[in-house]
Amino acid sequence: MKVIAVIGAGTMGNGIAHTFAQSGFTVKLIDVSEKSLDKGMATIAANLDRMVTKGSITAEDKAKTITNIITYTDIKDGVVGADLIVEAATENVALKLEIFKQLNEACAADTILATNTSSISITQIGAVVSNPERVIGMHFMNPVPIMKLVEIIRGYNTSDEVTQTIMTLSEKLGKTPVEVNDYPGFVANRILMPMINEAIETLYNKVAGVYEIDTVMKLGMGHPMGPLQLADFIGLDVCLAILNVMYDGFKNPKYAPCPLLVNMVRAGKLGVKSGAGFYDYSESKKAEKISKQFI
Repeated sequence: MKVIAVIGAGTMGNGIAHTFAQSGFTVKLIDVSEKSLDKGMATIAANLDRMVTKGSITAEDKAKTITNIITYTDIKDGVVGADLIVEAATENVALKLEIFKQLNEACAADTILATNTSSISITQIGAVVSNPERVIGMHFMNPVPIMKLVEIIRGYNTSDEVTQTIMTLSEKLGKTPVEVNDYPGFVANRILMPMINEAIETLYNKVAGVYEIDTVMKLGMGHPMGPLQLADFIGLDVCLAILNVMYDGFKNPKYAPCPLLVNMVRAGKLGVKSGAGFYDYSESKKAEKISKQFI
């Protein structure tokens, strides 16, 4: 594989593009918004600058990485000649299905189609394309250039050959791939999201405050950040979407999102990206100030 197309220039998409480009692949970064592409490329450049400052890469490495990325606003143009396409659009079933229908029309029949979904069924996505054995999940962790894990999800029809190809490719990126089967939330979010949801329930039921809940989990359980801070970092809308996928998939009330989470998303309090969630990010991206509604 030499050419990788990445659909979506947001947090995950630009991180995936960065990672492939830094590993020497030609990357076609695709987004319908020119503004999103510009922002995504600026993020990649800023992240590379930090790596240069730390001495983990050279200025020449940064220049090569940027040169390896070409941007497109049209899927049909962007996927031409791609050996692998990684979809990293918003965690929305209808949107992802529509993208894969477009890919089915625009790509060669043997192009491997991967999705970075963190919870949506690979089997369901594969059902809208011909040769569903080529559809697979590549769930990268955020921030992509730093986090080692890639959750590799086999759909019901995903072939052994495609799975092995993607496992090997992930290793070439310096990642550690872990193969899992296709059930709502897979492994990472099936375990993580109920914990985050329970932390929100604990706050909702006034058992303890934001600082206290996060401190208990950091100091008592050895977590690098508390579950409420992590929810802000992931995006509360993303957390809600994943919980809804699991609740719909299992019909088990333990996956039902906390009413507080639902209300915060409705109010636009999405965490870091909106400037406020459980913490106030108006002055700093660090979780140093608790949002006034929880004081």
